[in-house]
Parts: sequence; structure tokens; C-alpha cells
Amino acid sequence: MSTATIEAVCPECDAAVRFDRSPLNGQVARCADCGAELEVTSLSPLTLELAPEVEEDWGE
Repeated sequence: MSTATIEAVCPECDAAVRFDRSPLNGQVARCADCGAELEVTSLSPLTLELAPEVEEDWGE
């Protein structure tokens, strides 16, 4: 059984971002070239966008 690597393009630096298994919608990955945190926003076609910054709520 062969395992194919799944690739998408980093929206920040246009480098290939590789997944060893099928990514899930909403999954966060890191670009190996520029270090950007990316979120899977679509599975067909596989699309990545910059992940939103996590902000503290502090109960406001």
C-alpha cells in the first residue's frame, strides 16, 4: 500500500506545504519555509489560509 503526500501552497511564501495524511477542514499546519501558521479552509481543492491569531478573552 503506497502513501501519497498531499501538497498545498503556502499563501504567505508560495512554498509547498506537505501533509503525510489527508488533512481535516480547520486543521492548523506550519509552513516549513516561512514558519507561518496555516489553516485548512477547503479540502477540494486543498486550500490554506493564514491561521487567525489566538487572542485571550479574559472573560470580557
